[in-house]
Amino acid sequence: MRDMPRSSLSPWGTLSRRSLLAASAAGAAGALLPDFVRPAMAAPAGATAAACTGSYRAAYHFTVPDQWMNDPQRPVWIDGEYHYYYLYNPDYSTGGTAAGTAWRLATSTDLVSFTDRGVAVPKNTTPNGDVWSGSAVIDTDDTAGFGAGAVIVLATMAPDDVTQAQYLYYSTDNGRTFTHHGTAPVLANPGVRDFRDPKVIRDEERGRWVMLLAENDKVGFYHSADLKAWTYVGGFIRGGIGVLECPDLFRIRAQDGTWKWVLGVSANGKGSGRPSTFAYWTGSFDGTAFTADVSDPQWLDHGWDWYAAVTFDKRDTNGVLDPAARYAIGWMNHWDYAGTTPTMECDGFNGTDSIVREIRLRRASSGAYYLASQPVAALDDHVSRTVDLGDLTVDGTRLLAYTGTAYELTCDITWDQLTGAGLQLRRSSDGGRHIDAGVYGDYAFVNRGYTVSPDTSGRWQESRTPFDLSARTVRLRILVDRTSVEMFVGDGRYVHSTEAFPDPSDTGLALFTIDGQAVFRNTVIREFTV
Repeated sequence: MRDMPRSSLSPWGTLSRRSLLAASAAGAAGALLPDFVRPAMAAPAGATAAACTGSYRAAYHFTVPDQWMNDPQRPVWIDGEYHYYYLYNPDYSTGGTAAGTAWRLATSTDLVSFTDRGVAVPKNTTPNGDVWSGSAVIDTDDTAGFGAGAVIVLATMAPDDVTQAQYLYYSTDNGRTFTHHGTAPVLANPGVRDFRDPKVIRDEERGRWVMLLAENDKVGFYHSADLKAWTYVGGFIRGGIGVLECPDLFRIRAQDGTWKWVLGVSANGKGSGRPSTFAYWTGSFDGTAFTADVSDPQWLDHGWDWYAAVTFDKRDTNGVLDPAARYAIGWMNHWDYAGTTPTMECDGFNGTDSIVREIRLRRASSGAYYLASQPVAALDDHVSRTVDLGDLTVDGTRLLAYTGTAYELTCDITWDQLTGAGLQLRRSSDGGRHIDAGVYGDYAFVNRGYTVSPDTSGRWQESRTPFDLSARTVRLRILVDRTSVEMFVGDGRYVHSTEAFPDPSDTGLALFTIDGQAVFRNTVIREFTV
């Protein structure tokens, strides 16, 4: 993915918390909200605050220790733990000539608790400047000549901030620190504007490396024997969903035993009424070309804030690969408003990731294959408190006694006849501010229009996915943290990941129905310690 815009590096480009609150309140009135919300849930009027009243740092999601973070880089399994690299700018608050990103490293054995290891791939160590997105691979057979087991990073750099090319770094200390392989690119720019985000995989069947590259509306495919010399062999073209970024390619065994290849990209589909997250296609790959089952993509997330996502191997504690599952993690932000956050002002950082999720390939009744997501199972090992509310009957609005800013809520909602049902999350004491999540008519939704939102335009407040109300039941699993909501609907085919900034004092929780009664069955709240 491209480096952060230089204009966003200055602290003067970040809205103050007072401005955020005021802009959100003003924008809510014109937001695209469901009509049923308006009578009982009025938008906040002129909500402002003079100072930070509490922390905005996530309680159980990964956050950068300080300054700036954007793209996740695909984690790799080394010596019994995942090495998770991400784009990090230590000079975010000062900007100037020191601006730009390096690769910072965190390690984890369970993908919930992470240990910071500092900068691994530094910036400004060559005339090429800072380091953008790419991928790390383990060169088990020493194809590149840096030693068996060396960790190789291929990443985009743009010495003149325009001409993007691919450069190589290597590590001989198990991925903790990296050295540049000269100052010349291993894959030079052929004369195009967009030429970035190399994703490298090993083609064991044919004994070579394959690179995917984001080239505007095309994913280019390249071959190499040694990770140093690359040959273009073809591409997959898909227009209409913005400039493609951060490509991904993997093979996975479906629930029915069928093997499929999945090609993914980060894409901005807002202009055509689609998500702006991770688009993917199922299909086949012959080592050179990818053939999609259908031309239109599916989306791994339908919220506003799950961008630059990467998928990676699921391995057990012994390092054994699970061929029927993968993990995924995304950046909970969007370039439309990347600097619009109170976290820098209040906590000294800007950068939060989604929870790591496990994805599996399933087959729908129509015969089409799709990816289904659920939060990583290791969350179960970090539960610090469980509140079992049992079955709750709701007709209208029911305020619960529970309060909190960071938790997971699961429930099965059942009904005979109604128009909508859901939850008011992070509700203010007067009921004027909240985040709404649930089902209404023919869609499931998450709506951040009645709390502080990073989208001050008011255009991107509610995300929607298809839903059949005649099913008379829906299972919701909702992860709430201090600046985010992630809702998993049913088996996880549809997920909504959304960034929002409720005031730390907004801790309420309510259930609601529209035009009917419902029972919120097996309602359980869990809190986590990480």
